Amino acid sequence: MDNQGLYVIDQKDGLSLEFSKLASMMEYVRVTTLAEVKDLTVEQLDFLINDEANSIGMLLAHMASVEKAYQIDTFENRDFTEEDIQMLNPALELGDAAREQIKGNPIEYYLEELKQTRNKTIDTFKTLPDSWLFETAPYWGGHPMNKYFKWFHVYEDELNHRGQIRLIKKLMSASEKLV
Repeated sequence: MDNQGLYVIDQKDGLSLEFSKLASMMEYVRVTTLAEVKDLTVEQLDFLINDEANSIGMLLAHMASVEKAYQIDTFENRDFTEEDIQMLNPALELGDAAREQIKGNPIEYYLEELKQTRNKTIDTFKTLPDSWLFETAPYWGGHPMNKYFKWFHVYEDELNHRGQIRLIKKLMSASEKLV
C-alpha cells in the first residue's frame, strides 16, 4: 500500500480547500479500514461472536449504507422514501434481518460497494462550494447541525465500526485457537 500523502491533510485535486480537508480525513479512515479486511475469507466476514452480534461483512455493508443515507440527506436534501429505506436496509439498521441477509459475500463484494459509494461522494463534493458544508439545519432532536458535521459523522461511524472489526478479528483468532 502506497501511503504517499496519506498523513497530510491538504489540497486534493478537483476539490476546494474545505472539501479537500474532509476528503483527506475520509481517505485515511478508509485506507485503514481496508487494510483490516482486505484478505478476509467469506467465513471470516460472516463470523458471529454470538447470536446478537454483527459480522464484519455486516459492518462493511453498514458503512456503505450510512454513506448512501447521508448522500440522500445532504446531496438530495430530502427525507428517505420507502424505496430508500428498502435500499439502505438491512445494512443501515443491522440486527436480525442483517444477520439473515448479509452473508455469503466475498470481500470483493463489500470493497466494490464501498468504492462505488465513495466515488459518488467525492464526485459530488467536486461540484459543491465550501459554503455548502457550513449550511446548518435542525437535526438529531432539533439540534443545529451543519453538513460538515454530517460528513464527519460518516467517517466517525466507520472508525467506530473499524474498532469493532478489529475486536471481532481478535475474538475470531482466539476461537480458532480453542478448536
